[in-house]
Amino acid sequence: MLSGPVPVLALAPMQDVTDLPFWRLMAGYGGADVYFTEYFRVHATSNLEKYILRSLTDNPTGRPAVAQMIGNDIPALVRTARELQHYPIVAVDLNLGCPAPVVYKKCAGGGLLREPQRVDAILGALRDAVKIKFTVKTRIGFDSPDVFEQLLPIFAKHSLDLLTVHGRTVFEMYRSEVHYDYIARAVEALSCPVLANGNVHSAEKAAEVLRITGACGLMIGRGAIRNPWLFHQIRQQQLGENVFIPRGFDVLGYIRALYEAVCSPEVRESAQVEKMKKYMNHLGVGVDAAGLFLHQIRRVTTAAEFFRVCQAFLEHDQPMPLQPFPLNLKPSDSMAGEHG
Repeated sequence: MLSGPVPVLALAPMQDVTDLPFWRLMAGYGGADVYFTEYFRVHATSNLEKYILRSLTDNPTGRPAVAQMIGNDIPALVRTARELQHYPIVAVDLNLGCPAPVVYKKCAGGGLLREPQRVDAILGALRDAVKIKFTVKTRIGFDSPDVFEQLLPIFAKHSLDLLTVHGRTVFEMYRSEVHYDYIARAVEALSCPVLANGNVHSAEKAAEVLRITGACGLMIGRGAIRNPWLFHQIRQQQLGENVFIPRGFDVLGYIRALYEAVCSPEVRESAQVEKMKKYMNHLGVGVDAAGLFLHQIRRVTTAAEFFRVCQAFLEHDQPMPLQPFPLNLKPSDSMAGEHG
């Protein structure tokens, strides 16, 4: 999982986004070094979701895959971790960061950060059950980062093989600046490798985050949806090469390829368009500073209307760095889930 060149670049697990078709598409643009699945929902009567398992059994990337779980029922988590080890994965990952209210109100994902002792018990049980690599993705706290100092010794105690730290609290969602200094604290405190996560939107930002945190690599979510060339660009910059900058026509081609990849013809057209809007919520913030692209995209109902808007904004050969403009989006316009 970490045997490749540094920095290690991971595709973040994003629920209902980083599915098998999206993995395949990302690999075609350069792709990540390691791919994390959408989370398997774990509870007393849960079964492994077949559509997520397909990312593992049919992994099209040629790169290692990590299976992520979310839940708080220790026997169920242990059972699921053992089941997952029968599939072609390099690690089992526990989600301690999802900020979606529907998740944390059930004391799962980021909600567990309110109970360090419970985290301790869960990690101890899973460390015993997982015979391959065992990893964790966390935020720095629930409503305050003060708890992070309590969590670091717990992470160290259970000999994690990798820790990914999203440098915000659950309460901050994706609104605040990322507290990279807390990621640096984890790097200093732990013997295991640490991936930095949060607001990596360009090759330049990637280099800055690596320098500030000392992390061995990066996990990227929303930035990779917006800019599928991002992993390739980071590698180019690390090698001192000229960094590729897409133009309008390139971005339009990506959107068309995305539509073909993730939209099933068996699904009604309106549902396909709604699915594309999820991706455009991320890509759109790098298209125009005024937010007109997203404003129009959110109101289309047919594929023809969708691509008409895309063409109006992207049918040109001007460079498009695809870095986010400082838009003030309403909370209802953002996607729930742990999106890196």
